[in-house]
Amino acid sequence: MRKRSFLMAALALTLVSCGVYGPKGNDTGGIIPWSPENEQIARDIAQSNCSQYNRYAVITTIHREYGDYISYLCRWYPPPGARQHQS
Repeated sequence: MRKRSFLMAALALTLVSCGVYGPKGNDTGGIIPWSPENEQIARDIAQSNCSQYNRYAVITTIHREYGDYISYLCRWYPPPGARQHQS
């Protein structure tokens, strides 16, 4: 129950902060429109998408310019050195 409420809060933040042209993604990865606010929560947005497919988000590129994107991949295994979250 706690995990579900966290995911719902993350989804609400995603919808509020990304505007009309929000994040796009699937089971292999996706993009998030760049803004200073989105850059701060990009990992949470990406993980929210990747966790639907039981995968781990890895941010690959950040282009710090309005109109550009933050891109990420969904990997089968957590990235080396990543913290494991306990449920």
